[in-house]
Amino acid sequence: MAAPVNLTIDGQKLQASPGTLLINAAKQAGISIPAFCYYDGLALQAACRMCLVEVEKTPKLQVACTLPVAEGMVVRTDSPQVRQARKGMLEFLLTNHPLDCPVCDKGGECELQDMVFRYGAGQSRFIEPKVHVDEKQWSPIVYYDAPRCILCYRCVRICGEGLGVSALGIGNRGVVAEIVPNRGDHLECDECGACIDICPVGALTSGTYRYKARPWEMDHVGTICTHCSNGCKTTLGIRNGQILRANSRDHSGINGEFLCVKGRYAFDFNEHPGRLTSPLVRSDGEFKPVSWAQALAAVAQRFTELRVKRGNFAVIGSNHTTNEENFLLQKFAREVLRTSNIDHHRTGDVAGLIHALDGRTNVLASTDDLYNTKAALVISSDLAQEQPLLAFQLRANWRHHKAHVYAVTPGPVREDNYATTARAEPGNEFDVFESMRERLAKEPELVILFGDAIKGGRIARLVSFGDSLGIPVKYVCLVDYSNSRGASDMGLLPHLLPGYRSVSDSGLEPGLNYDQILAAADLDALWIVGANPLARQSLASPNAFLVVQDLFLTETARQASVVLPAASAYEKNGTFTNVCGDVQKLSRAAKTMGTKSDLEIIALLAKEMRQDFGAAKPEVVFDEIRRSVRGYDVPLTVIETGGAAKTVLLDGRPQVASRNGHFRVDTDANLIRSARNTLFTSGTLGRFSQMLSSVIEAPGALYRDPRKQPEVREGSVQVETVKQGQ
Repeated sequence: MAAPVNLTIDGQKLQASPGTLLINAAKQAGISIPAFCYYDGLALQAACRMCLVEVEKTPKLQVACTLPVAEGMVVRTDSPQVRQARKGMLEFLLTNHPLDCPVCDKGGECELQDMVFRYGAGQSRFIEPKVHVDEKQWSPIVYYDAPRCILCYRCVRICGEGLGVSALGIGNRGVVAEIVPNRGDHLECDECGACIDICPVGALTSGTYRYKARPWEMDHVGTICTHCSNGCKTTLGIRNGQILRANSRDHSGINGEFLCVKGRYAFDFNEHPGRLTSPLVRSDGEFKPVSWAQALAAVAQRFTELRVKRGNFAVIGSNHTTNEENFLLQKFAREVLRTSNIDHHRTGDVAGLIHALDGRTNVLASTDDLYNTKAALVISSDLAQEQPLLAFQLRANWRHHKAHVYAVTPGPVREDNYATTARAEPGNEFDVFESMRERLAKEPELVILFGDAIKGGRIARLVSFGDSLGIPVKYVCLVDYSNSRGASDMGLLPHLLPGYRSVSDSGLEPGLNYDQILAAADLDALWIVGANPLARQSLASPNAFLVVQDLFLTETARQASVVLPAASAYEKNGTFTNVCGDVQKLSRAAKTMGTKSDLEIIALLAKEMRQDFGAAKPEVVFDEIRRSVRGYDVPLTVIETGGAAKTVLLDGRPQVASRNGHFRVDTDANLIRSARNTLFTSGTLGRFSQMLSSVIEAPGALYRDPRKQPEVREGSVQVETVKQGQ
């Protein structure tokens, strides 16, 4: 390792690694050098000249954002000459900048505003009329006000480098230069809003937030996105109990500055006029609103009657409910209803992967691993559409660390732009793996990401292939929704308890799975929590007592005997587990009158049935989870402070159930079904987001233009190495 470089900044003697940029060396020492165009992780621009500093023995001021540290360097960042230069730069930036801070949406969060207060002149020497052009709307989400733009190019770089979309560029020159979209007068892109968040001024503004509030008028609540399984942290801006905006305010989550269109804009489902706000009980074929006491009493009475008669119960859980709710639901089903007929919509075979890797350690990849690994293999998944944060992590890894990425997919994906790609028809993936064996075996390490294309017995085959490479291999089983991984970990499975223990450990027999529940003709009662299975399948027991907990009157809820209005993920506390097993805290932000959290509903129902489940508080239930679920004894301080705690389901010790030969993997491959969501769809929940349905890209079939892809013959396997270019 190279020796550190010695330098002096503002009288402080410092050390920095060779190649470190001066702006970063100063930041590490707590010395702030202002900049507009510089942004960590993006290409260097040196456009704004705000980071000018005085370097001893250098005849003129230098830009700190492109200057590497050198041995013996002496730097002054706040000398009179530097302050005068910054003052002049700001005066130039304000030449045509409109002085509309009182109405600008960036007011209170504007970097230009901060710099003017710190360095700016009291009045301008320019008396000529300002050059003005009208504001433009590029999409329902993105507005652009050219006179406010300071041409820092952050938006262009985050879109091109960070996302790989390149939807923005520069048009014209000089005083009339401005940012332009990729489709002339409108955007066609991920609509992620990263360009808005990264803009240091009010040039780019949000269609959901503009002219609604000021930052100091809102409460800012950090919570977890309720859409896909990546577990991005989002900061919800709340005023008068209503969500006004979402962004990654402090970059403290596993996603850093990243959010996709769903995390940043699809919160509007929470305010949808179709939200259920009162329990409904079917009477004479019609729904009638009743009180919570009446609804819970009706459900408890019917459940109690059926339990006395040894009726046939079944429960279908959710991918969107918290770990605490899922844990309590399966506990209620097994201990109160005395049934193992419990399942959820499985979008990836997590249980199969845990079984195939049983007895090992350090083989499940974390979200950070995707940014740091030397190589990754993506199998049959369009990551940019289905797992946007994981795609962002891999792309950033390739840009910053030159990681080798391999993608085996049935069609074109965005990874084609920088990865070694292969095309394979479904079922032919292992033929492609064999053709890649020599290259993969030369990698120092590998992370394999796979979705529902690899399930059941094929997972053991994949693990065997990974073992045969002779290198360290980690795995990620891709799932769809915000707590798909948690639903599986918490035991919403007919044959496994929380922590993937066999139901035989509790003296139970495996129950009916998801499809068998819906196909059973002898069900007496079916309890569906936060799921909508009857949108795709029919119920074979039309006379079953059907209880549904949900946010909306879905296709399933319309057939129910009793409907209980549930709170959304943005309206309750608890924890979620993301696709990589990172546990994070969900914090209540908003409230819809008349709703209750699923945890509260389950606990109240248990109380009505004379069952003592203790206090219905997320922290109490999570404490029980930490004590009883393998791998979930995670540090509370990490979670409570907004961090992500990695679960350790595999610690090198074989599962007791495996040693006794009772660990059974459900081999029905049809049970593992990904919804193939895109950036603009999110199952039933996405239908109620007006913003998702308003963008022209919905339902998200971008980057799938067959004219730009090599021909792949049916049944063939084709491997293509794509040049690494931005």
